[in-house]
Amino acid sequence: MSLTSDPPATEAVTKGPAAAPPASAALVVVPVRHPWRWVAVAATAVLLVQFVHGLVTNPGWEWDVFAAFFSTETILHAVWVTLQLTFYGTALGFAIGIVLAFMRLSASPFLRSVAFGYIWAFRSIPLIVQLLFWFNLAYLYKELSIGVPFGPSFLSFDTTGLVGEMGAAVLGLALHQAAYAAEIVRGGVLAVDEGQVQAAASLGIPRLRQVRRIVLPQAMRSILPNAANEIISLFKGTSIVSVMAIGELFYQVQVVYGRNGRVVPLLMVATAWYVLLTTALSVVQHYVERHYAKGSTR
Repeated sequence: MSLTSDPPATEAVTKGPAAAPPASAALVVVPVRHPWRWVAVAATAVLLVQFVHGLVTNPGWEWDVFAAFFSTETILHAVWVTLQLTFYGTALGFAIGIVLAFMRLSASPFLRSVAFGYIWAFRSIPLIVQLLFWFNLAYLYKELSIGVPFGPSFLSFDTTGLVGEMGAAVLGLALHQAAYAAEIVRGGVLAVDEGQVQAAASLGIPRLRQVRRIVLPQAMRSILPNAANEIISLFKGTSIVSVMAIGELFYQVQVVYGRNGRVVPLLMVATAWYVLLTTALSVVQHYVERHYAKGSTR
């Protein structure tokens, strides 16, 4: 008679390890159903097809008139004027904006206050008001002079001849753009790790070279997306200078459909040019961003 509680050896051998479940008992993976997603896809597809069908079949779009005016000399010249306004407004605006950004980052309370006041003022006043103000600058100042402050002048300019329609438009767009560009550049500079600047200073690199070779190349990754949005907005915003009778794209389209009464197809001409040029700017943005993204781990 055994005095232990262990089971007989024969039982242990007979039981052995647990038997594997049969293949028929394996779990079946059922994919998650998304019925409402397919409903949304179908509804969106139907709406898109209806929209395209309307564009093609609705005679009100007058695509023959659109094709006739899309590449006329008048429209092409207006597109060129729009590109000029965008280029000069962007170049001058970001040049002034970079100066304002570093003024806001300055250790001088006076410079910070002046830059903040400029940005506050030009972001508060509507662009159309600024444009009309510069257009009527000769009403306030008959002439501008260069000389000793509050003293004799050496050179004088007639304001009427100095600031014409195109000059007032570029000046208004640039000064307005500078306020937004300053905040974009300042945000990009603040995004650069302070240790980068400290390391450059410890190596004895001059301050200007630190900004040009270390800070700005890294800040461009943060600056470019917002800057590209501002440039595209300025490109479309040039249509507002039509109040000054400048022959940019939207103004010329208005002149043409004011003569022939074909409002919709002429508006589509302007829309198509805006879409094409905005797409081109977006492609340029992509390649510039890819250039400055070299070496990033993103």
